[in-house]
Amino acid sequence: MTTATTEETKNVPQDVKEPVKDGADAVAETNNKQTENNDKKPAVAEKDDKVAAPAAPVEPPQPKFSVKKQNFDKDVVYLYQFSRTPVIPSMSPYCLKVETWLRLAGLKYENVDHKMKHRSKKGQLPFIELNGEEIADSTLIIKELSQKFGKDIDAALSQDQRNISHAMISMIENKLVWVITWWKTKTPENVIKGYKVNLQHALGTWVPNGVLNFLFKHSYSRKGLKKVKAQGIGVHKPEEILEFGQNDLKVLSDVLGDKLYFFGNEPSTLDVVAFANLAQLFFLDKDVECQLRDYLVDNFGNLVEHTNRIKERCFPDWEDMCKNLDLNSHLPKPPPVEEKPKEDGDKKAAENKNTEKEAKETSDEKVSEGDGKKEGEKEPEDK
Repeated sequence: MTTATTEETKNVPQDVKEPVKDGADAVAETNNKQTENNDKKPAVAEKDDKVAAPAAPVEPPQPKFSVKKQNFDKDVVYLYQFSRTPVIPSMSPYCLKVETWLRLAGLKYENVDHKMKHRSKKGQLPFIELNGEEIADSTLIIKELSQKFGKDIDAALSQDQRNISHAMISMIENKLVWVITWWKTKTPENVIKGYKVNLQHALGTWVPNGVLNFLFKHSYSRKGLKKVKAQGIGVHKPEEILEFGQNDLKVLSDVLGDKLYFFGNEPSTLDVVAFANLAQLFFLDKDVECQLRDYLVDNFGNLVEHTNRIKERCFPDWEDMCKNLDLNSHLPKPPPVEEKPKEDGDKKAAENKNTEKEAKETSDEKVSEGDGKKEGEKEPEDK
């Protein structure tokens, strides 16, 4: 019995020899092993941390500006518009509107001489760049700058006056401006003559003006007439379009009355918009035929006086900028480089010449005294 029992015990598999643990003991043992493993992990991590070198500080990336003028000054408005002409700062009423407002508001600005090569992301002129950001559309430009710099020139207007201003500006920019545009696109040769445009200078090219004028007349007229027709005013007869413009001028004249400006003694945005559009007519060369210009001059003296008043107040450098086609005649010019007087230069040159002459004469005298012989040289026997 005893022998059999011993052999049976030997034949039992090894894993059965240990007593079988119940479920609770097995779970407890598993949890204890997992705890031991977790306790070992921080030590390994701590060891890794001690070995790893500290990471170098990462510098923040420099901001990238999506503007054309990268080397800008803070809070300076960079204005992109059309080139100057000999009779008016800009052929575009919207460009002239923005520049007039900038001068009234007293903001620092600089015109960028881009030779009309650039347009805004919306495909427009004018547009501005301010602190690395682009703002397009004349109305939005004035709105954004007014809010940023606290330069609301309409701050003194009542709500009724603001409503009148809004309605009048809408009339000018949605009706009168299209009457003037129709006249320009209908007779593009009068645009070149009336504003005395030098396309070679305006575009910064060496192409002859004859070729440029031909291309301008064809392109400007074709594209302009399409826009005028799409707007709606271009489908009317010429006499009807002219009457639309005359009616708008009469409304402007009635609202202005005998006041200095539309709402009293200080100009507002309405004054700026009216000036920018009336100037397109009033400052045309007198030899160019324009019925709407003649109607303005003959019938609305108060509008003519208003136009001249804004010009004198905002553009004291008008004559200079138009004569020299200077985009930034309002900015101080660097002092001229001092040149040495010409007399001093001539005197110094004369002194050098005299010194050379004296040296030459002295050399000739020495040669003459020695008969041109070298030292130790014998005379010829036949002498």
